[in-house]
Amino acid sequence: MSHLIEIDSVNKSFGQNRVLTDIYLKCETGDMVGLLGRNGSGKSTLLKILFGSLHAEHKFIRIDGKIFDRPYQAFGEIAYLPQDSFIPRNMRLTAAVKLYLPDSRTDLFFDDPVLYWIQNNKASQLSGGELRYAEIKLILNMDVKFVLLDEPFNGIAPLNIESVKNMIRNGAQHKGIILTDHDYRNVLDIANRHYILSDGGLKKIRNKEDLALWGYMSESTAQELRF
Repeated sequence: MSHLIEIDSVNKSFGQNRVLTDIYLKCETGDMVGLLGRNGSGKSTLLKILFGSLHAEHKFIRIDGKIFDRPYQAFGEIAYLPQDSFIPRNMRLTAAVKLYLPDSRTDLFFDDPVLYWIQNNKASQLSGGELRYAEIKLILNMDVKFVLLDEPFNGIAPLNIESVKNMIRNGAQHKGIILTDHDYRNVLDIANRHYILSDGGLKKIRNKEDLALWGYMSESTAQELRF
């Protein structure tokens, strides 16, 4: 069954600084929507508003035609990977997984060359990359319609980048995914639709020339991309 999430008419300011102005974005099951933008452009802010954990002066969120004020409070609708770790440092990885997934799926979750040997470790005993990998996989395996990924590639070892991309691709078979990352090459590679946040507005990226047009990178850098 196909699902659709829409966020419309988003306005958000921090003091006198208007960060988001009349934003509209939609994501359907099977989509991998990539958000690009310079530091401070509002990417994380938009994801938090869509998740429902951050107030906005105005917003309108619909999932499958039903209006939500805080989508995260509705069972089975949406999950969010924040930039900072969400698994408590003193919690063992196995215990964290059991909080989010049924016991019947725990063994399959840890049938993974990255996670198998560290499943009984506490979060504080994991490297930043190992913990990030585990949290990405956990979020993508939750029984929800939509997943928001904020900086999923941050700290991931180069050896595991492709594994993370494959996890996201597999997740998109049954979910809609919106992701943002400073490593724009990974976002451009994996997403099937791309947008850039600039001057408070959201612009669709149709080709590499648009990346230069909206000031995200120079024309020479854009021309070197495979996009």
